[in-house]
Amino acid sequence: MVASHRRSGASPPLSVLLGTGWLAAASLAYEVALTRLLAVAQFHHLAFMVISLAMLGSGASGTLLATWPRLGFWQPRATMAWLAIVAAVLMPAGLVLMNLVPFDAYTIWDARQIAILGLHYVLLSTPFFCSGAALSLLFRRFPRAIGPAYGANMIGSALGCLLALGAPSLVGGEGVLLLCSLASIIAAICYAPRRKRCWQHLAAATVGATALVGMLRTPSLLHVRLSPYKGLSYALQAPGSDIVASRWNAVARIDLVQSSTIHALPGLSYRSTVTPPPQLGLFRDGDDLSPVLLLDPTTPPGDEPRLAFAQAMPSAPVYELARDGRVLVLDPLGGLEAWVALAQGADSVDAAVANPLVVSVADGIYEHPGVGLLATDPRSAVRSGEASYDTVVLPLTAPYRPVRSGAYSLSEQYELTTEAFSDYVRALVPGGVFAVTRWLQTPPSESVRTYALAVAATEAVGGDSETWIVAYRGYTTMTVLIKRGPWQQAELGHLRRFCDRWAFDLVAMPGMTDAEANRHNVLDRPVYRETFLSLLHADDRDAWYRAYPYQVAPPTDDRPFFGHYFRWRQLPQVLGELGHTWAPFGGAGYLVILALLIVAVAAAAALGAMPLLVRIGARDHPSPQRWRTVLYFGSIGMGYMLVEIPLIQRYTLILGHPAYAFSVVLAGILVFSGLGSLLSDRARLRPCLFALGVVAAFQPMVAVWLQQVSPRWSLLARGSAVLIALGPLGLLMGIPFAKGLAFLAEQARHDMPWAWAINGGTSVVASVLAAALALSWGAKAVTLLGAACYLVALGARMGARGPKSLPALRARL
Repeated sequence: MVASHRRSGASPPLSVLLGTGWLAAASLAYEVALTRLLAVAQFHHLAFMVISLAMLGSGASGTLLATWPRLGFWQPRATMAWLAIVAAVLMPAGLVLMNLVPFDAYTIWDARQIAILGLHYVLLSTPFFCSGAALSLLFRRFPRAIGPAYGANMIGSALGCLLALGAPSLVGGEGVLLLCSLASIIAAICYAPRRKRCWQHLAAATVGATALVGMLRTPSLLHVRLSPYKGLSYALQAPGSDIVASRWNAVARIDLVQSSTIHALPGLSYRSTVTPPPQLGLFRDGDDLSPVLLLDPTTPPGDEPRLAFAQAMPSAPVYELARDGRVLVLDPLGGLEAWVALAQGADSVDAAVANPLVVSVADGIYEHPGVGLLATDPRSAVRSGEASYDTVVLPLTAPYRPVRSGAYSLSEQYELTTEAFSDYVRALVPGGVFAVTRWLQTPPSESVRTYALAVAATEAVGGDSETWIVAYRGYTTMTVLIKRGPWQQAELGHLRRFCDRWAFDLVAMPGMTDAEANRHNVLDRPVYRETFLSLLHADDRDAWYRAYPYQVAPPTDDRPFFGHYFRWRQLPQVLGELGHTWAPFGGAGYLVILALLIVAVAAAAALGAMPLLVRIGARDHPSPQRWRTVLYFGSIGMGYMLVEIPLIQRYTLILGHPAYAFSVVLAGILVFSGLGSLLSDRARLRPCLFALGVVAAFQPMVAVWLQQVSPRWSLLARGSAVLIALGPLGLLMGIPFAKGLAFLAEQARHDMPWAWAINGGTSVVASVLAAALALSWGAKAVTLLGAACYLVALGARMGARGPKSLPALRARL
């Protein structure tokens, strides 16, 4: 026993630390890859579940080892090696299962779909279980070297983020899974005991290579299968349809499709008789169809008769009012809006395109001599301060999505917030016009929210909403114009003539009469005009928003969820229609989050309770010290996720895309957390916890400041600034877990896996809770709640007492 104890206190060999880093890199890259694959296969509202998958698998490993502590005790390195091999096989196997047994999110009320979702959940989380179990075994085998072990895990995870960021453009989204498998096999080789190294090498190579070669020989198994409700799935159903090009990067998968069914000109007047030019369909993540017009970019737009349809597009009069002016088109994807601007007489068109894959696929319009390419996101394009424009246009590039579906409730759309609209107006010269087009919904919802954004932005820049805003609707779309200054009578006359010619109905205009509304696309009553006027003249706007049937208050950068319309009073109707109407999730995607939250709470309770139920029994009741362990590790698990997730959301504004923010923020926090773990032996826990709560609480202000000063910086400079801003926070976040495990290693070593399980279980809850609270309270409130969790952990540790034989340890804490 003495010899065993001495062995357990030794430092881990370098090969074991390297194996830990490789396995952590594989697990984190697998986590990031899953978010992209789920976004393509299903919809973005399912991608956020990957974080809860990772924490569930990791926490379950701690529960298993806490319940049966002798598992892997005698041969920990061999056990860790086999765990890495199992992870290597199951990482691509999860995608194979998703393809062979697909989940239908639109019929989730069906018990079979719930069972399929549960099956996916278990298999997709198993690699995280293997990674967590290997790390937990390492902690138990080397309890006095927890800092280096945890640091190797964190730094390896950060490298996994970078792998997931750069690899998709080289090997595709599915290929990243194979790279993760390769990294896991390398981890298994590093873990292998020296006396069995040759045998372990052979086992790892045989098992891993056989599985990977088998999958490579059947590439269809690893080709992500799209939901049948995706736009790309519909387009490929037509005879003769084919994918002309398909490319991946860290931001999206872009497909270019040739199909006889693609005729996408959103908002075109039904009075137009011009045959539009042939077009291909550009799809982003299997959805968001955007047309790519097959036109010669060297032909002047005025000499191209097939562009005559542009005069019947809803944005056409804006370009005519500012003929020969400078135009900025925000994220035009396939380039339709840029063609419309050129055809209507724009002198020069700048196109802000964040994803370079779009330019490489839809290269025709971006090679036009009249089009200048801005390789940046819409917000950075207007905040750079380098130019002012006569016209700024935010085109309609998203497909029609029923407002009751809630399928995009969780999608962060920073181009559709009050601050974004204010930036667009500030980018205009005096008298310039900003135009935005959105889909009509019944009852009015998406259009009302767009108008509310226009009103809020106009007032934010000191304008008069009644004299600066014009709105008109076609058969399927609503267009809202904000002029930087009052509209002149000649301009209003031009807009009236355009609407009369092309059958657009005026909704809001200075000096407009009720008789001018509802003339062409006739409704039972002019509900859009009535709603807009009611909003504009409401004495208490907040009360008006609260009374409206849908959530239509203007989104902000703190709550950038343009697609979130759910209200609790809709719940009886949603539940009554569940399974009887064609509406995903019964009409409210928000309810999916709440259902997952219930499941997460149940899972966390099970992870924490199982070791107590199996091991403790009547002979080992929970003591006050053990309850403090639960509170401490539960609080730091909650705090870590409640701080990390809203920071990813907030730094998206600076880095331009959620994929960049996810990778950079996660990598930064993990690297600095790893360094904090390495330095944990030299730190005092209680001051660190207090400082952590304070630093986390100030992070939203740091993010806002950085957003204000960095618009003109390059993406590399902005990413570096984000990493620097995260440095102090990450260092402090790495200390509490390593320090707490070190304390348990001296007092109650058998509770270490249980603490790992509690930390993982509460992290599962926090990952879902953060999404739910961000919808209701905003990212800043979630961050403050995370900071408060660290102060709760401080309170739990303030009451902890170590044995009298360990005064030095108590002093360090």
